[in-house]
Amino acid sequence: MCKIIAVANQKGGVAKTTSVRNMAYSLGELGKRVLAVDFDPQSNLTASFSEENKILKTTIADVMTKAMDEEALPNRGEYIYTHGKINFMPSSIHLSVVEANLRMEMGSEKLLSNILEPLREEYDFILIDTNPSLGPLTINALSAADSVIIPINPEFYATMGLTDLTKTILKIRKRINPDIQFEGILMTMCDMQTNLHKEVCLEVTEAYGNGMKIFKVQIPRSIRVGEANRYGMSVVDFDKKSKAGLAYDEVAKELIAYGN
Repeated sequence: MCKIIAVANQKGGVAKTTSVRNMAYSLGELGKRVLAVDFDPQSNLTASFSEENKILKTTIADVMTKAMDEEALPNRGEYIYTHGKINFMPSSIHLSVVEANLRMEMGSEKLLSNILEPLREEYDFILIDTNPSLGPLTINALSAADSVIIPINPEFYATMGLTDLTKTILKIRKRINPDIQFEGILMTMCDMQTNLHKEVCLEVTEAYGNGMKIFKVQIPRSIRVGEANRYGMSVVDFDKKSKAGLAYDEVAKELIAYGN
């Protein structure tokens, strides 16, 4: 069975793209069939997967446009690309135009779901990288997902907006996607030695620990993450001994243990 996981938080800079990139790599290394979907017009995930100077002719923006116009979708080989053991669906800046059109489209919340559902038989995990907002693109991603991972970096404003996100997910569960679950909160960019880190982790645990899973593994802050992103690599692939990379390996194992 395939599990579709949206990685979402309307707050920017919480390592959504980095988490999708590295979880996808780790799951692939563990023998799982993985599709990573870049559903952010900024296309940072696409940049980390695509080879330099390689032209990606068809992106998720093109596929979504055809779905809105009720046209036949392209062959999968035209918009699903391969990078090592991982398949990925790229994005482009044109996805921002799609988002604007979604606001005027009746019943547009399930467009991404309709695109991804036929792909379930080919994958064990489909990971969706979302943009930092609660707009139509994120609504589409949550409507398509079986569960949601919420990355949070332990800073002063870490929990601000989390209430809005959880309310949005619960509304989607009630109105559009009754099966969506909270996969859990993933603490990212952690500095284990600071009091602020300890205080925010305690605050998150007290506020959400009784009703939502919090991943056991915390992703440490590491310069290796930025360096790996610069070269379009996963952290583990860039540095086998990186603590951040090893932490993402543990997150992947926890996802598998939790079950598809």
